[in-house]
Amino acid sequence: MSDSENSCCSPQRPAAETLREIQLSGPKGNLGIQNFVTIPAGEFLMGTDESFYPTDGEAPSRTVWVDEFKIGKYAITNAEFNSFVADTGYTTDAEKFGWSFVFKGLVDEATQKKKVSGVAETAPWWLAIEGASWANPFGNSQTFQDLLDHPVVHISHNDAQEFCRWAGYKLPTEAQWEKASRGGLEQKLYPWGNELLAGSSHNANIWQGDFPEFNSKEDGYLGTAPVESFAPNAYGLFNTVGNVWEWTADFWSARWHIPEAEETRRNPRGPMKSSGNKVLKGGSFMCHDSYCYRYRNSARTFNSPDTSTSHIGFRCVK
Repeated sequence: MSDSENSCCSPQRPAAETLREIQLSGPKGNLGIQNFVTIPAGEFLMGTDESFYPTDGEAPSRTVWVDEFKIGKYAITNAEFNSFVADTGYTTDAEKFGWSFVFKGLVDEATQKKKVSGVAETAPWWLAIEGASWANPFGNSQTFQDLLDHPVVHISHNDAQEFCRWAGYKLPTEAQWEKASRGGLEQKLYPWGNELLAGSSHNANIWQGDFPEFNSKEDGYLGTAPVESFAPNAYGLFNTVGNVWEWTADFWSARWHIPEAEETRRNPRGPMKSSGNKVLKGGSFMCHDSYCYRYRNSARTFNSPDTSTSHIGFRCVK
């Protein structure tokens, strides 16, 4: 999959739209507003040799060294992002553009009339809704205040970077994210193993039913779930797969990591670029094996740094 192709998992904001630069006063220092866990230094097997989506660049399985780091147990919540906005007055990309992508199944009939025409027409389950943002995730009267312990969404990569700058954190590299998600298990599909269900219990917030028309909500959720839902992996991380896609620090490439080299095998940070799409990991509440079987440790996709949707969030490292 080239950098210019759209990911099937989320629509991309049209390139013709331009951003206004926002300047913040600088880092506020590490606020400690999140719970972090320590991921030990060492090697792990990254990627997979199985052919799920060959153009995604999950292959090959490779031994990668990652230094010790700390990562958030949870995705950043609405409550935490609200603290950032209250302190800085920050305006997100979605708010500056005046609209964001919302999954059709979350949009009521009245709000559908606020659809921005001519955007994401090739994926009819995505609606570009006027006024949708992190604070108004559905583009209607329901606000983030009703979802304080849910992951913040409608967050672009630019927005996530600004939050990290304020809090004194960083976005994880793809290698850091994947090592943490695997929870010390080697080459398993999911953070808990290879079986989707633990007995009859669900381990992640994904789609059940016939995508995109019917979600049986067997896991208990249609949209996002609170960040502490389901059981954590062995490292103590919650919801690294399902719930929301999570931004990483790396620029996207489907091939950069293939050659055996120091830069691809020891604390890899992705290709060195000045601009381009960014890697997303983990899948979301919209993932279903008939459409997007990317709720797996090795799965990956991408989007442009200014794109925001109702299923993209982030977690931090320090």
